[in-house]
Amino acid sequence: MRRRVGALLCVLGGALLLHTGSTYARGALARSDARAAWERAEAQRAVRQSRLIDFGEDATIAARGAPVARLVIPSIGLDEIVVEGVGDAELNAGPGHLPGSASPGDVGNAVISAHRDRHFSQLGSVGIGDTVHTETASGRSSWVVSKRRVVGAGRPALYSSAEPTLTLTTCWPIRYFGTAPDRLILEARLIALE
Repeated sequence: MRRRVGALLCVLGGALLLHTGSTYARGALARSDARAAWERAEAQRAVRQSRLIDFGEDATIAARGAPVARLVIPSIGLDEIVVEGVGDAELNAGPGHLPGSASPGDVGNAVISAHRDRHFSQLGSVGIGDTVHTETASGRSSWVVSKRRVVGAGRPALYSSAEPTLTLTTCWPIRYFGTAPDRLILEARLIALE
């Protein structure tokens, strides 16, 4: 009986490891695909600019999982491609742009969320006064972190804004086993738009 229980536990443990490993592997592939798509789009924008052709901006909403921005936080060495959406598949690939929120650099509140154990694992080290850089199809923006707060998971934390605002969110505390009870919210104000 003990051998059977032991064997069953080993099989169960192996299955859990396989599932977790495959989830991280799919995330790594999706992250790589998003970066490659972003680089292709950057190359196409560069060709258009070199020809001095203005095609205008497409006002349609990006498809879920499509790369929509690049996010760089020098103080923690973060350089990630942001994808559209905040569902499981999107957040496995990279930080997700909340659909319906502004694009970084545009008027309004641009909200970007990511998992605390993956892409935003160092977000807790970002402090007030740190700089954040974003790139979108419409240009580059530089931001300075102006607010840092922790709120309960069920409390409202996001708001609309008449000014360009960047909000970064993740679960809190970052080094917590299990479902984290709170949310870390970093707000940044625009300091430069290229």
